[in-house]
Amino acid sequence: MNILETILQTAGGGAVETIAKNFGLNGSQVKDVMGQLVPALSRGMQKNTQQTDGLDGFIAAMKSGNHSRYLDQPGDLFETNNIDDGNKILGHLFGDKTVSREVANRASQNTGVGSSIIKKMLPMLASLAMGAMSNQSSAAGVNSSQSTGVTDLLSSFLDSDNDGSIADDLLGMAGKFL
Repeated sequence: MNILETILQTAGGGAVETIAKNFGLNGSQVKDVMGQLVPALSRGMQKNTQQTDGLDGFIAAMKSGNHSRYLDQPGDLFETNNIDDGNKILGHLFGDKTVSREVANRASQNTGVGSSIIKKMLPMLASLAMGAMSNQSSAAGVNSSQSTGVTDLLSSFLDSDNDGSIADDLLGMAGKFL
């Protein structure tokens, strides 16, 4: 199961419903936005873990946060300190706000949802993505201190068809919701 599927299926789709309600969108619009943003977040995870100290930073983020709670309690995403946590995750994944803005603008063009709303959704979806990774890590019995296990898990999570490339998987994730 990939990141997007994990987010959509956890708690009976509660994250989609909660986000839709809080942003005045319908579930289909939120799924469309997720279909655009989650692959970008996944690429950010993959790219980040391949950089010097990137994997260590990713492992530290998994250790320090209780990100899986967002999947079970999506209403927590809207608390100020949790939005700040999501922005920190985005900083690790994208490097700077320019990339986040570009991702939001591209998603807006592809979904018709305003970029200002998508910019507000991005930190929440980053937290949900980390929660999905945390859940998968726990389910696989991978301890966050095992860098090889985390790397393998991340690769398998992003490369769901095990062909050695995540590019087709990310396009597939986005394609399901376009």
